[in-house]
Amino acid sequence: MRIMDKERALVTGASSGIGMEIARTLASQNCDLVICARRKNELEKLSKELTEKYNIDCEVIVADLTTEQGINSVIQKVDEVDILVNNAGFGILGNHTEMQSERQLQMIDLNIHALTKLTHEFSNRMVKKGSGKIMNVASIAAYISGPGFAVYCATKAYVLSYSRALHKELKNRGVTVTALCPGYVVTGFQEVAGMKLSRMEKLSAVPANKVANIAIKSMRKGRREVMPGMVNKPLPLVTKMTPMWLQLIIVNQILK
Repeated sequence: MRIMDKERALVTGASSGIGMEIARTLASQNCDLVICARRKNELEKLSKELTEKYNIDCEVIVADLTTEQGINSVIQKVDEVDILVNNAGFGILGNHTEMQSERQLQMIDLNIHALTKLTHEFSNRMVKKGSGKIMNVASIAAYISGPGFAVYCATKAYVLSYSRALHKELKNRGVTVTALCPGYVVTGFQEVAGMKLSRMEKLSAVPANKVANIAIKSMRKGRREVMPGMVNKPLPLVTKMTPMWLQLIIVNQILK
């Protein structure tokens, strides 16, 4: 049973990586949770861990957010939340014409469609009560065009642009929107994407728990966007100053 004066957060993609660490961070702050992902066993293990350690309520929803049915099931099962964390997402490395279109379209369905529909639904609920916080997980890839990572970079550019606009639209209505733009994070993402990290990339990688802590602090302050890791912070300025033809050459070499 929910205690009404406690915060409640919905975290998607909570079965691993950044999403799992965000759930842990929020639980440590006495926040009740609804955690969502496809992997039931991992979610149930996390729920057990958090309820026993922090004495919070942690509801599990198993759903595939690449499908309309999965998105709708979350909307129907979750009533009111104070915090929405749209973390679910994935990327695939490879030449666009050589990869299956179905898998790339699933990336768009999850990274863009699910995030937008959940944000629209829960932001409306937050506006009605006059308060709420939304965190949309983008990436430093939002600032670049990535040969070999074309669709992924495009989806994250959407998330960043969308979140910036909503931040302006909603902040005077009691709701803040924060875009989290992590660089290389020590998670299972690289394995799914088929990436091999360079020595420089490994050195600049930030642990997922540190990313989560920085992200939650920034969200609570109502910041528009946050980019964990000192190595990553110059990237937006560098991309503005670098001609696109040179950017594409550099990114292509990095992602090879």
